[in-house]
Amino acid sequence: MPQANPIRHFLQFRDLSRDELYRLFERTRWIKDKFKRYERFWPLEDRTLVMIFEKQSTRTRLSFEAGMHQLGGAAIFLSTRDSQLGRGEPVEDAAQVISRMCDLVMIRTFEQDIVERFAANSRVPVINGLTNEYHPCQILADIYTYIEQRGDIKGKTVAWIGDSNNVCNTWLQAAEVLDFNVHVSTPPGYEVEPERANLHGTRHYEEFTDPMEAARGADLVTTDVWTSMGFEAENDARKKDFEDWQVDAEMMKVAGQGAVFMHCLPAHRGEEVSADVIDGPQSVVWDEAENRLHTQKALMEFLLQGKVKP
Repeated sequence: MPQANPIRHFLQFRDLSRDELYRLFERTRWIKDKFKRYERFWPLEDRTLVMIFEKQSTRTRLSFEAGMHQLGGAAIFLSTRDSQLGRGEPVEDAAQVISRMCDLVMIRTFEQDIVERFAANSRVPVINGLTNEYHPCQILADIYTYIEQRGDIKGKTVAWIGDSNNVCNTWLQAAEVLDFNVHVSTPPGYEVEPERANLHGTRHYEEFTDPMEAARGADLVTTDVWTSMGFEAENDARKKDFEDWQVDAEMMKVAGQGAVFMHCLPAHRGEEVSADVIDGPQSVVWDEAENRLHTQKALMEFLLQGKVKP
């Protein structure tokens, strides 16, 4: 008797292989085209996604909830503030129960350990919607956006300007899987922690003390807020530490010809990015935000149906 396919999770970017990612990007293009043509596509009819939020969200909730409906399924929102998860129920117990009542789980929380423990006890695929360590769904959308705008990212250079946070960590993982380079520039004391980024040792990134040098010749320049969720108590100190790490028009001028600007949003104009950059012609942030919807639809189809369709 043949065994069922093993459950696939998406907890870190490297959980998918290079070939799977490229097929996923092609599938995203196909799904997005159908969406733009107002053509019904319901491969997940009668399937249910449970979304568990410990961290607040706009784009993550909207893109997953709308995406599941557009695939013919249903999405259920759970907050730790109004469920037993917020009252001390062990993650392992919650995973056993929740995964018996749905087909797919997305979790947006603090520690990566939470999604890892949940997945280890789940009967269905689990997606990391964001943790302190990683944001793999965001980088799926970012890389698809680059491919859509400029072509293959292999061999290209991404300049990361700002905090070495969960988004930065995921860019570094993606560079290892898809063979591109990342220039990282952070203020002193905020440098990349290779162990936290969980890199495999292949050096696909270079660190720069001068953010202008990090951006020089880059194909993609990207950043994030100076103070991520969970670090609000450090906000005043971070504003002082990061004041020279703003992506502005001068920085975009030294980037490569045809370079694009990305930001995972929400953005603070006048802090990590100037208004003329995020609202300017090199910015692709609105396409990037929309593509969360389409890449995640392709991801959910893949995790539930076991393969990326041709």
